Order: sequence, then C-alpha cells, then structure tokens
Amino acid sequence: MKRGLIIGDSGGIGAALFSALEARGVTVTGLSRSRDGLDITSEESVEQRLGALDGDYDLILVTTGALEIGAHEPEKSLRKLTAEAMLAQFKVNTVGPAMVLKHAVKLLPKDRRAVIAVLSARVGSIGDNNLGGWYSYRTAKAAVNQIIHTTAIELARSHKNTICVALHPGTVQTEFTRKYVGRHPSVPAPEAADNLLSVIDGLTTAQTGGFYDWAGKVIPW
Repeated sequence: MKRGLIIGDSGGIGAALFSALEARGVTVTGLSRSRDGLDITSEESVEQRLGALDGDYDLILVTTGALEIGAHEPEKSLRKLTAEAMLAQFKVNTVGPAMVLKHAVKLLPKDRRAVIAVLSARVGSIGDNNLGGWYSYRTAKAAVNQIIHTTAIELARSHKNTICVALHPGTVQTEFTRKYVGRHPSVPAPEAADNLLSVIDGLTTAQTGGFYDWAGKVIPW
C-alpha cells in the first residue's frame, strides 16, 4: 500500500488511522470539515474537495459519522422519534458516505488491489438487533450498509480488484462515544485503528460488499 485517503481525519478514529498509516510509510491524505471545509452532507462540497485530488489511492477510508446531532440524542423509545432527528441522521450517516463513494470512484486504480471502506456500526445490523432503541442512528447505519453493498456490486464490474466494505471498529474511546461507553468493553483509538488495518490487510475480492467487525468477523445484515 502506497497511498491512502482518510475522509474525516480530524475525528478520534480518523486521526488514529492517519497516524497508523503514516507509521507504515504510507503517503496519507486527509480531508475534514474543520480543516478543509469538507461538508459530507453537501454533494457540491464533496465533489469539489475530492475533485481537487490527483492520482490513485490504494485505500480510501470514510470515518465520518455522528451519534448525536444538535439536541437529538439516541431515542430510547418510539415515542421519542422525530422526523427531524431521522433526517439529520440520514444526512450525516447515509447520504454523506454515499456522496463520498460516488465521487471517490475516480480515485481508485483499475489495475491493482484497492480497498474503499466506510465505518459503519454493529447497531446498524437488523439481524443483530436484540435491544431495540436508537431508531434514527440504527436506521441510518442500516441504510449506509445497503449503499456499500450495492456500490460493491457495481465496482466489481468496473474495478475488479477493488474491495468495498462496511467496517465496525468496535466501541472506541473517543468524544463520539464518551457519554455512551459505560461498562461496555472499549479500546483506545490507536488500538482500534490497528485492528481495522489488520482486517483491511486480509480482505480479498471475494469479501467485497461485506460487513465486518474489528476482528474480521462477518456481521449479519
């Protein structure tokens, strides 16, 4: 792997992935809202920022996401659900990654292995949902999983050596999860980054379109 692109490299896990790749000798490019003005909820912004990049990337990682948006916290019951909260979640966690995938295709090589991955979440799994709650976040993540799977089918026709996957990093100790970690097992961001890169290293084209956790295990849709 020679070149990597991190979308959302100012966040906890995005920054850790950036550092981990640099430590491997990879030339890494990072894009974020705070530094580069990248607004993933705006296709114009995504097209402009990605359109300014040149060359092929062996790895493209979309690490953006939000659990709380504005005053909206994850819903514990159906009666707390609002259209506003759902739409906000979809803009950040579904539409944003979808626009990145759309405009990042031109940055993928056709003559060698490449990986394009989006950080999803286990709570987006319908088959693994035994607790309920968190309606908007769960639904937005389930939707982005469908985007990834469908994109993988298309890329398999035009980029036969590209692997497109959804990855669950586990519960990572970042500001993103600070209020919700509680007693759940969690890992520091650098450890989560190493785990994810180990999974990425081992992926084959036969696994494109899949949903995998930090240990490389398949997560049910």
